[in-house]
Amino acid sequence: MNNLPAFLPSHHNLWAVAASLLLATLASYVALDLSRRVRHASGRPHLLWWALGSLAMGTGIWSMHFVGMLGFSLPISLGFSGGLTLASWVAGVMASGVALWVASEADYGLRRIAIASLAMAVGICGMHYIGMAALDMAPPIVWHVPTVLVSLLIGLGASAAALVIFKYLGNAHSTYRVAFQLLASVVMGIAICGMHYTGMAAANFPADSVCLSSGQLYGTGLTAIVGLASGLLLLGTLFTSILESRLQLVARRLSSSLEEANAELTQANHELQKRAFTDALTGLPNRVLFEDRLRHALARMNRANQLQVEECIAVLFVDLDGFKPINDSFGHSAGDRILCVAAERLARNTRESDTVARIGGDEFLLLLEGVHDRAECAEAANRVLRALGEPFNVQGKLLQIACSIGIVLHPEQGEPDKLVANADAAMYEAKRAGGGNYVMFESHMGADAAKQLQLQSDLRRAVELRQFELYYQPKVNGVGDSISGVEALVRWNHPQHGLIGPTEFIGLAERFGLIVHLGDWILDEACRQIAQWQAQGTQMCVAVNLSVMQLREVDFVARVERALLRHNVPASLLLCEITESVAMEDIKATQRTLEGLARVGVFLSIDDFGTGYSSLSHLRKLPARQVKIDRSFVQDLQTKEDARAVIDAVIRLAHALGLSVVAEGVENEAQRDILLAMGCDELQGFLFSRPLPAGDLLDWFSNRYAEAA
Repeated sequence: MNNLPAFLPSHHNLWAVAASLLLATLASYVALDLSRRVRHASGRPHLLWWALGSLAMGTGIWSMHFVGMLGFSLPISLGFSGGLTLASWVAGVMASGVALWVASEADYGLRRIAIASLAMAVGICGMHYIGMAALDMAPPIVWHVPTVLVSLLIGLGASAAALVIFKYLGNAHSTYRVAFQLLASVVMGIAICGMHYTGMAAANFPADSVCLSSGQLYGTGLTAIVGLASGLLLLGTLFTSILESRLQLVARRLSSSLEEANAELTQANHELQKRAFTDALTGLPNRVLFEDRLRHALARMNRANQLQVEECIAVLFVDLDGFKPINDSFGHSAGDRILCVAAERLARNTRESDTVARIGGDEFLLLLEGVHDRAECAEAANRVLRALGEPFNVQGKLLQIACSIGIVLHPEQGEPDKLVANADAAMYEAKRAGGGNYVMFESHMGADAAKQLQLQSDLRRAVELRQFELYYQPKVNGVGDSISGVEALVRWNHPQHGLIGPTEFIGLAERFGLIVHLGDWILDEACRQIAQWQAQGTQMCVAVNLSVMQLREVDFVARVERALLRHNVPASLLLCEITESVAMEDIKATQRTLEGLARVGVFLSIDDFGTGYSSLSHLRKLPARQVKIDRSFVQDLQTKEDARAVIDAVIRLAHALGLSVVAEGVENEAQRDILLAMGCDELQGFLFSRPLPAGDLLDWFSNRYAEAA
């Protein structure tokens, strides 16, 4: 005899089961989407999305349970109590609220997941079993406890899985987020349905059971209504979420575009300001910014002096020596590199309160505030000289570049509105002194600067009007004391100032681009004078001085040839002199031009030898026939042993290279005798004659030959 209790047979509508699984999956997808929305929102939108998400997710899960229970049938009439059914819905919404609240946190650990999973499981299982209690059965439902426990564990596992999925979905790459979200939704839907139908399997209904709530919530129509309404709610929520996401994306893009536009506008304004007030190459302040800072510095100095604080400001005008030849020889990129390095060195060797500016070309200005005397200015200038005197690496070669500095101290020197001009005038005094040094401004330099401007204007007219004259200084042969030739030296017959020497205007002519025209006249006049002397029966070799600008002219050799042909003068009677510094400034251009002159038959002499940075080894690259020892060595010949040693070495080495040697600046017989004893080939200086006009030179010849006879 079988003593097992008799239970009513139960049945599940497969369509209802499928609908419940679909609702569970849809609810899971919406929940996952809303979790991101809740996490990324803040303030009131955060609470709004949490409330809406809890309602939608809870309703979706509850409708899955309710549809599943509506699809459950017994061989008796069934119905669900409205109050308990509502309570089960509230439990589902509360469980969903817990899930989304935890998911809204930026990060949460295992402990938080465990506590929240337990709370969710209680809510979901409570929803299910409260919903089952809405079937008011008499006698009550007989529960299979082990199966109930399994459903509880499934609910706990499903809750934990949901929270873990929430956690990692927020970190998922956007490319894979949709696919991952869809897969996770299916897994969560199956887990939720698994909990539900496991719980349903735990319910047993005695054979004599009666449903006391059979007249209440039930029926196929209700199933359709609940399923459709819940689906529409979930889809509506999902659509709202997607729409809001798109709007946020558009807003972010617009905001990003606006930020980029603002950033570009700010950058453009910054660039405009930078271009207006800074030098594009070096990044230093330009003249505009320098003058602005100078005005402010003058104002600060005046305020300080009113408070009995004795302060001065100083302006230093710095110009690089020998920069242009390097720029021409190595290219503008190398020149730009030198200027940038020079700017860095100037900035390193000044105080933070000082201003270093580049005003164009190779010219820099320094503004020193809070100085007290000339000694401070001299110390600053010496720092600059040492810094710029260090070798520059140009295309793997170490080049030496000095600088000339003019200094004006205010209020001790210079008017406030003429500080830069006065510093410029002092700088040119430093240039005229040989460069590589500094000069403090003196009041007479302002007048000199004005005079220089006037001379510049007059010089342009002088070149056009041919207001020049050549003087000639003899060279004496060291062996026979005969005349070996002359050096042509230009003089300017100024209408107001009279005869002006070359030291006063050659630099101006080079600076303002007039030296080439002046050099052409000198060359032509020398050839004309050679021809005239030939016609008078005198063969005289004439040396003319060349500028580096003439050597850079591509057709210079052709112009020399035309001058020789025009006057029918042999090339051997023309000697071109270039200073050592000129020869070494632009060695390539010099070599090219001088080789062309050598092919024509014009001799070459290296003037002022020993004052530059070359050596005789460099001269091997040039077709030189002669070197001239600088007068500074000759002057020290009697008193300084090192000068005598240098001259002796130069003569020996020059002779070894097949070059003749001329000593210039010979002023007494003792110098002459020492030079002759060393084997010097030619002598030139006031001991023999000063530079003379061509007409006086013939008289000098006659008198000298008469004395010799």
